[in-house]
Amino acid sequence: MRFFVFLSLLVITLNSFGQKPVKVGTLDSPNEPSIVINRNNSGEVLCGANLNNLYSSHDGGQTWERTKMSSKYGVWGDPVVISDSSGRYYFFHLSNPPNGSWIDRIVCQTSEDYGVTWSEGTFVGKDGEKAQDKHWAVFNEEKQELYLSWTQFDKYGERDSSCKSNILFSKSNDYGSSWSSPIQINAVSGDCQDSSLTTEGAVPTFSNNGSVYVAWAGTNGIRMNTLTNNSWQNEPKLVDSNTAGWTLSIPGISRCNGMPVTACDRTNGKFAGRLYVNWSDQRNGVENTDVFLKSSDDEALTWSSSKRIGRKSGKGHQFLTWMSLDQTTGALYFIYYDRSRFKDNQTDVVLARSYNGGNSFKYKRIRQQPFAPKANKFFGDYNNIDSHNGIVQMVWTRMEDGDTSVWTARFEESKWKLKRLKKKNQKDSAKDK
Repeated sequence: MRFFVFLSLLVITLNSFGQKPVKVGTLDSPNEPSIVINRNNSGEVLCGANLNNLYSSHDGGQTWERTKMSSKYGVWGDPVVISDSSGRYYFFHLSNPPNGSWIDRIVCQTSEDYGVTWSEGTFVGKDGEKAQDKHWAVFNEEKQELYLSWTQFDKYGERDSSCKSNILFSKSNDYGSSWSSPIQINAVSGDCQDSSLTTEGAVPTFSNNGSVYVAWAGTNGIRMNTLTNNSWQNEPKLVDSNTAGWTLSIPGISRCNGMPVTACDRTNGKFAGRLYVNWSDQRNGVENTDVFLKSSDDEALTWSSSKRIGRKSGKGHQFLTWMSLDQTTGALYFIYYDRSRFKDNQTDVVLARSYNGGNSFKYKRIRQQPFAPKANKFFGDYNNIDSHNGIVQMVWTRMEDGDTSVWTARFEESKWKLKRLKKKNQKDSAKDK
């Protein structure tokens, strides 16, 4: 009987690790995928990809339906999809309006029927012909507010030192129908060349006490600003000096970045309130890209030493990381590309997990043949991962013979593991009271 129970647990564990990758889409050379699990129905999953691709799944990511997004403001890539506590979907993207300038605003479209129909959208950030780019968003369930941060270029790609890039922030308290006037939250501007000296990678998060946090990379390292009592700090805090910069040179990739991703633990567990910043850089050499994580337990005043994510033998390139924190368990999940098994450009996809606040990690290589991208084709600037209630949905770009495709895989924590994680959070919460 004891052996049977052990065997059953082993089968459950292997099944949770053995999710086979599913092809989401191939038409129109998709890349830069973003994914979200509907908070009211985990079987409903939404995915966006460049340039205007929208994919929806009603069976937990096993099958997908594709449509093309449209808006009177134009749809020009950088898709960001999120869901709020009511199940409403949001699709943020860049613009290409018939009357206006290319990427002159950030557009938000909403859907209340699982992505079947969409609003025409609202926009924020329009400032003459200045370019609005590299945005991300998050929904605050308690306050019912949307937070949006992005980069504003005086003129995208301009080498003139008088042209600057800055980090802007706006929020909506009516589910994306209107937006507050954008506020600049960085103290030191960057250039406009879309490289390490440009301020980019702004990803917002928030804590249980109502504070909002945004981290980004730029000319003076990775910085974080905090919104407390409706006031931003005059001097953003240093997270990491990031002297190697966020522009990465990866063989076979047309361009690659190591911009930061930000998260905050809003559970009631041991690490409640802990802030995390995840990024990659080449501090250990241009032939050895690494993925890093730092954390803060005092509201971004001080930060831990940088912890490298990857197996001990993980040399070569680990890059294009993204992070998700399951707010029901406190578990951290990361997706990134990994070339540690190879001496050439062959590339694996890896899922990393931490159940102890980023102190240690477990790794699983996605069960898929490695691929080798070609640098003469655009590969995209990011992948994505979402997690909720023990379910993790990953999405990434793959390239074969110069053609890109978007893939997904679902990882589910076993029932006993999920129950244990939630129980531990409850115990930790009781100790703090």
